[in-house]
Amino acid sequence: STAETSELAGTTLKVAASPTPHAEILNVAKEVLAEQGIDLEVVEFSDYVQPNLVTESGEVDANYFQHTPYLDSFNEENGTHLVSVGAVHYEPFGIYPGKSDDLANIADGATIAVPNDTTNEARALTLLEKNGFFKLKADAGLTATKNDIEENPLNVTVDEVEAAQVPNVLQDEDYAVINSNYAINAGLNPVKDSLVIEGSASAYANILAVKEGNESSDKVKALVAALESQQVADYIAEKY
Repeated sequence: STAETSELAGTTLKVAASPTPHAEILNVAKEVLAEQGIDLEVVEFSDYVQPNLVTESGEVDANYFQHTPYLDSFNEENGTHLVSVGAVHYEPFGIYPGKSDDLANIADGATIAVPNDTTNEARALTLLEKNGFFKLKADAGLTATKNDIEENPLNVTVDEVEAAQVPNVLQDEDYAVINSNYAINAGLNPVKDSLVIEGSASAYANILAVKEGNESSDKVKALVAALESQQVADYIAEKY
């Protein structure tokens, strides 16, 4: 309604985000919000820790970079109180070729880089397991690490690397499992360049997160609506 528009006109929304694709997507939402007189300020971070800390401290109103399993484990480990206010897009993990490009004939002693943060490592290992690299313990779940590999007939070595750095070590490894935002950043196309890509698993949709208690603020509701707009949906479909 026009009343809502005038109420929020002149306000600023600050959102912490990863540069790609999150900040790019937010810049489309920025246009939608500008029509309501709301100024969206995107604060870019290249890591997965700071965006949550500045949201908890109130320096920013929200963040957009993570999925729910990561958020839950972050809250648990850091005593933060962050909640999801909606899923926006889904970024499939891919297995990318380094020195090897054949998943049908994985060499004995192959090396694979995976992201080292709790939930993303488990997600990478699950994708590798599905593609015949090794077998994980049945109960490994969403917090699996390389210590949960139960059967490793190919003597595969898993290198745990900070998520943002995985593309940088790709040339030294046989394969790497890369988060799509970092793959895109490194000039890789997740659809064309990966050897295999995840199917759509809703647990890993990327969400908009806020500090608990701010879920129903008008500003946050306006931001959620902008991210769910047709304009943003069309942009995501076209660009990625």
